[in-house]
Amino acid sequence: MVRPSADAYSGEGPVTGTDVLVRVEAGLGRITLNRPRVINALNHEMVGAIAAALAEWASDDRVRAVVLDGAGERGLCAGGDIRSIHTDASAGGEESLAFWADEYRLNAAIARFPKPYVALMDGLVMGGGVGVSAHGSARIVTERSRVGMPETGIGFVPDVGGTYLLSRTPGELGTHIALTAGQISGPDAIHCGLADHFVPSDELPRLLNLLAEREVDAAVAAVAQDPPPSGLAAEAEWIDRCYAADSVPEILRRLRGSGEAAASAAKEIESKSPTALTVSLRALRAAAALPDLESVLDQEYRISSAAFRTPEFAEGIRAQIIDKDRDPAWSPASLAEVTDEQVAAYFVPLGERELGLAAH
Repeated sequence: MVRPSADAYSGEGPVTGTDVLVRVEAGLGRITLNRPRVINALNHEMVGAIAAALAEWASDDRVRAVVLDGAGERGLCAGGDIRSIHTDASAGGEESLAFWADEYRLNAAIARFPKPYVALMDGLVMGGGVGVSAHGSARIVTERSRVGMPETGIGFVPDVGGTYLLSRTPGELGTHIALTAGQISGPDAIHCGLADHFVPSDELPRLLNLLAEREVDAAVAAVAQDPPPSGLAAEAEWIDRCYAADSVPEILRRLRGSGEAAASAAKEIESKSPTALTVSLRALRAAAALPDLESVLDQEYRISSAAFRTPEFAEGIRAQIIDKDRDPAWSPASLAEVTDEQVAAYFVPLGERELGLAAH
C-alpha cells in the first residue's frame, strides 16, 4: 500500500473526498474521521494519513494543538474495519498484520506527541477508536459517550494499547471492562483514566471555537463541567473482589455468588470466546507489570499476530459482524478446554517480525 505523504496534508483547508479529513485551521491541526456510514471505522489508509499529519505537525510552527473528531452523529469511531480484516484472514492474507503494526505505531505517536492532542470522544468510541483518542493529552467525553473494548466478543484481545489503559484503571475495573466487552459512560471513562473532561455535547461547537482562540487548558476550562457520578465506581466493591482472582473460572465463580449485577456480568463473560478471555486476562496482568505503553504495544502485536491465524477470530467476526447470528462456535468451547500451551502461543516473540516499539 502506498502511504500518504505528510506534505499532502499540509495546506490550509480540508482534503475532501477521503476517509479522513486533515487540515490546518486557526492554529489547530484538525483531523476528522470521515466514514460516518460505518461510524468512522478505521482502515489502513486513514491510519497512514493521521500518522503523516502528526509527523509533520510535530515541528510545524503553524500548529499549536491537534483536534480529533468524527463525522456524523453516531460517534467518533466504532473501531477497526473488521469486515476488511475478516476478508484478509479468510484469504490467508497479511495486510491486517501491516495495518496493526502501523496502527500501534500511531497509538504510540499520539501518546508521545509534543503538542496538546485533543480528542472529542462523543458518541461511540470502540476498540481502535480508543486507540486514536485515549492516548491523547486532553480527552473530552460527553453525555453521549459510550466507550469500550469489545474484542473478546469476536475471539480477539484488547489491543491499540487497550491492555495498557485497562490494566491501570482503579482496582479491577479494567479487567471487568475487558472480559465483559461492555461499554462504559463518559463519567466512567473519566473515573477509569480513559478520559479527562466532561463537556455536554451541545457545547462542543463552542469548545472548537474557543480552541481556535485560546490555549487548550483555558478553552476546555471554559466549557467543562463536573461529570455525573460514575456508575462503575459505585460497583467497585464487588468488581475488585471478584476480578482479583487469578483465572477466568475463579472470576466467574465469585461473580455468580456476588449479587444480581455480578451475576449479569458472569453471563456476559460466558458468551465470549474462552480462549480470548483467558489470553486477555493474562495480557492484562502482564501489561500491568510492563514499564510503558510501547512495551505493551509490542506484546499486543504478538497477541494480535497469533490471533489473526486462529479460526476463533474469523468465527467471532462471522457471528457478530458478517452473518450476525450472534451464535459463534468457539473452539475450544469451554474454559476448561483451554490449555496453557494454547495461551502461551499468543505471547511467543516474533523474531524479525517484532514490532519493536520499546527498543526506540
